Amino acid sequence: MSNKEVSVLGLGSMGIAIARLYLDQGYTVTVWNRTAEKADALVAKGAVRARSAAEAVRAARTAVMCVYDYRAAEAILAMDGVAAAMDGRLLVQLTTGSPRDALAAEAWAHRHGASHLEGAIQAAPDQMGQPDTPILMSGAQAAFREAEPLLKALGGGIVYLGEKASAAAAMDLATLSTIYGTLLGFMHGARIAEHEGFDVAEYGRVVAGIMPTFAAFLQHEGAVIQSGDFTVSQSPMRISVEATQRILQTAQEAGISTEFPAFAAGFFKRADAAGLGGEEIAALIKLLR
Repeated sequence: MSNKEVSVLGLGSMGIAIARLYLDQGYTVTVWNRTAEKADALVAKGAVRARSAAEAVRAARTAVMCVYDYRAAEAILAMDGVAAAMDGRLLVQLTTGSPRDALAAEAWAHRHGASHLEGAIQAAPDQMGQPDTPILMSGAQAAFREAEPLLKALGGGIVYLGEKASAAAAMDLATLSTIYGTLLGFMHGARIAEHEGFDVAEYGRVVAGIMPTFAAFLQHEGAVIQSGDFTVSQSPMRISVEATQRILQTAQEAGISTEFPAFAAGFFKRADAAGLGGEEIAALIKLLR
């Protein structure tokens, strides 16, 4: 089989974007979806429509799967002929799942004679194919090296996290924790801005401006945690204890929701009570541990 052949299973918004990128870069692309009509535009562009999931898997050495969740993925893999078709193939699983899902998927692939890579796409469909499109990957190094050119067709920000199949899903959840924590703080900040009569769009622009500095700060704190040395280097914990209390007090006085600042202030207060106030803010990890 040619290394310029690939099968794509799952044609939601992301699956369609993936298949289009392969077509644009000269791959022979076989596509399959439960709702066959979703392949129409891709077929018109040159893709081959498979009549079944098993036929799609047989059509190329590498099958890329990207569906809604692992329950959907498992249902497809359980279809007639799919397991037998997997023998000797490489399954690149780009379906979002948990670390446990990833380990189970790898075990299933190996039982049926297939190699397996686990991936987590950290971008929207219209952000695919860019030099910095972030895609986390994990699994056997030999499988990754084989699939690397095909993966780079999807974006230049490929991060290989090692041979442990669950690593990509775990890192995806870790980074999403940062995103959602930031988002909750941003929304509370928007309420402060509204209460004070600020232009919330301008507030958003101010936040965007400080994000590169904030990202560098988080990178530093990650290095502190890894080192195990929590001597103050950038930001003493005690400053944040006081800052989160001010945010809570302001919310109380303004009559806006205190749910987020109460959690944050309470957490930092516990850290201070545990004797961490004089250490680097990264010492919060000790409380979580």
